[in-house]
Amino acid sequence: MKQVRTTCAYCGVGCGIRAEVTGERSVIIQGDAEHPANFGRLCSKGTHLGETVSLDGRLLHPMIGERRAGWDEALDAVAGKMRDCIAAHGPDSVALYVSGQLLTEDYYAANKLMKGFVGSANIDTNSRLCMASAVAAHNRAFAEDVVPVTYEDLDDADLILLVGSNTAWCHPVIWQRIEAAREARGTKIVVIDPRRTETAEQADLFVPVAPDGDVALFNALLAEMSHRGLVSEHALPQPLPQAGGEYGGVSAETFAALADLVAAHPRMVTVFSMGANQSVAGTDKGNAIINLHLATGRINAPGMGPFSMTGQPNAMGGREVGGLANMLACHLGFSDEERADAAAFWQAPRMCSGPGLKAVDLFRAVHDGRVKFLWVMATNPAVSMPDAGFVREALARCETVVVSDVISDTDTAKFAHIRLPALAWGEKDGTVTNSERRVSRQRALFAAPGESRADWAIVAQVAQRMGFAGFDWTNAAAVFREYAAMTSLAVKHGKVLDLTDKAGISDAAYEAMEPFLWGGRHPMAGRAMKVVPVEARGREADPAFPLRLNTGRYRDQWHTMTRTGLSPTLAQHRREPLLEVHPDDAAAAGVVDGALARVISANGTSVFRANVTDGQGRGQVFVPMHWTDAMASGGRGNLLPDQSADPVSGQPGFKNNACRIEPVASDWRAFLVRRDTSAPQGLVWWSRSAITGGWIYELAGDGAVDADALLPAGQRVEAVDMARGMRRLAVLGDDGALKAALYVTRSGQLPSREWISGQLGAAGAALPELLAARPSAPAPDRGPVVCVCHGIGALEIMTVAEQGAGTVAEVGKACGAGTNCGSCRPAIARMLREWNETLVEAAE
Repeated sequence: MKQVRTTCAYCGVGCGIRAEVTGERSVIIQGDAEHPANFGRLCSKGTHLGETVSLDGRLLHPMIGERRAGWDEALDAVAGKMRDCIAAHGPDSVALYVSGQLLTEDYYAANKLMKGFVGSANIDTNSRLCMASAVAAHNRAFAEDVVPVTYEDLDDADLILLVGSNTAWCHPVIWQRIEAAREARGTKIVVIDPRRTETAEQADLFVPVAPDGDVALFNALLAEMSHRGLVSEHALPQPLPQAGGEYGGVSAETFAALADLVAAHPRMVTVFSMGANQSVAGTDKGNAIINLHLATGRINAPGMGPFSMTGQPNAMGGREVGGLANMLACHLGFSDEERADAAAFWQAPRMCSGPGLKAVDLFRAVHDGRVKFLWVMATNPAVSMPDAGFVREALARCETVVVSDVISDTDTAKFAHIRLPALAWGEKDGTVTNSERRVSRQRALFAAPGESRADWAIVAQVAQRMGFAGFDWTNAAAVFREYAAMTSLAVKHGKVLDLTDKAGISDAAYEAMEPFLWGGRHPMAGRAMKVVPVEARGREADPAFPLRLNTGRYRDQWHTMTRTGLSPTLAQHRREPLLEVHPDDAAAAGVVDGALARVISANGTSVFRANVTDGQGRGQVFVPMHWTDAMASGGRGNLLPDQSADPVSGQPGFKNNACRIEPVASDWRAFLVRRDTSAPQGLVWWSRSAITGGWIYELAGDGAVDADALLPAGQRVEAVDMARGMRRLAVLGDDGALKAALYVTRSGQLPSREWISGQLGAAGAALPELLAARPSAPAPDRGPVVCVCHGIGALEIMTVAEQGAGTVAEVGKACGAGTNCGSCRPAIARMLREWNETLVEAAE
């Protein structure tokens, strides 16, 4: 069987994978023990990549409208539309919106086409939504977008501050590394976050900062370190801002505990991520963090430094080649000298004159007609952009929308005039760069399905049809060689980025290339760095919307679920999008735990299932960002934020928007299991998630239940209890196997979903069992799945706790829970803590 070393498709950790191909579209996934990013570890998403490589829903042929087209016709149409648009309206009427899901070679080709040949810098990336403020902070402090640390510094740190980072969920392999440092050297862990996340529950100190309170908090920390004599005053350009008792909403007692830890542990790494970046003050937050490290000398040495963790697998690679609208290429800016050097290198006939439109402004320009041709690659802005309703209006107004993607029917693809089938993970060949600047190969496991092609090749073929020279690459290695050679310009202009030793790499050496780190462990050592004064800024309160909305990720889902949504295993963690709200705020709004609730902002509304929890701070609510029209009638988190963005970076402020909540009533509740997908109409609520053999739907509605619309054709059996408002139906195929089943109640409880979900496509269960949704001889109840990797439920964990397993490690030894990716270990620790508290109360 064929084994391939490649890189994971998900977050910026950049884990190495050993993939054993076992069939035409089947693969066994294991961590690569030799890869320095993960040493064999994988999170739940990476572990279950094999469940996401089917061709379900794939776009396999070029499409013009709803008509299948050949590649020549489709590429001629793209090139012709772009050429005509430029001729009639100028180069700035054209834009590309690309993605951290692209490989570096794809990014390089797209950037070269736009900035050197179309003549506009209107190419931006969904990395604008996650990492742009960190980029801007790096550029202000270091004069280059350089992460000044590596993962090894986490191993050597005595104190790790996690700022706006739910690391145990979003970067589980890094969390394992942090846990290992705590065990090996007693490293202290501080979590600075408005939410008491599962990561926060495992911290030595949780600092519940107010939304956007980070600048005030870090300014206060810097002032306190100065007061304690721990600041090198010559490093500061001016007197420090005085905290004046303002700690970003943190109590004086908690601030004192934080300051004591910072003062006592010079070997300190501060990891900051989306919680810090996705803010109208994100750049200032990044610089406030960097300032603390610069002023105290905690940088450029083992175990020290500010560490921006990227969210996507190749956000860093895109930043390197110039995928952001405010970068030229290879860390170059738009000075006359840099533009001239890039033009000469590319032999560019029409070099852009300056920065282009950043994502929010780009879609405004699409909306008002300034941009008339938009090419979207490997991303879903109709879901992921803030004020997504506005973005949909923009897409609907655009004269020409081209979408290159792997999925046929995304929320964005619905607006496309031309769709181009791209390669997916498992088919791509190229490179990615992770959060610590380590370049790794992503290699193909499968042949290209249908007529799909590499994104760089699609770009090159469009460029050639437009008459542009310099796009005649024959493979990904050729693109990489050109990019590596172009980094000589970065070196010429005093930058750290330098891949020139790879400029002559052969095809064979590229194929065998091992992961490598550019810039070394501490690339800013000996280079000029600058403290950037920043001041705290807040967002205005609105009495009509008294709550503050935060959006973010779930542990086992990714972006808009076009890949992870196919995995039955990953769906077990959170089957529905939940509104997390503090009990006091829920009570004030009349929202009940487990019921439906509506979130309302000035920009839109969406419905979620309520999760009432004191882990959510008072006055704040949290919703996920993953759900799409394909997966639910509500749960659309990004309909709610406004278009406000950081004035320096242009990154939207997803984390602190004004909203209110209200309960949502329905006449009946139900769940449906069926083998195929459907999009129910006319309901108060529906959402779906993958199960083995099909899908499970959660439903709520008013009036009569239209079972005919919800169920497929087939032999139908039914049970009804009018007094209790209960109705249950099962549909069998000609072979006697279960095709679908629907369970409805108007006032009672619905049965367990677990057993009936496993019966889809199976024959042999008795009709009374199907209608009861349980076997005649009940199987042991595992409880909700906690450990997705090993399928261990909450009741199984509590059973081993009752038998004497008193620590997370002992639970793992007894039943396996928490022994793979580790992202469930905080949940297991909380269960054990609650169990022990119950024992103490019983003893008293």
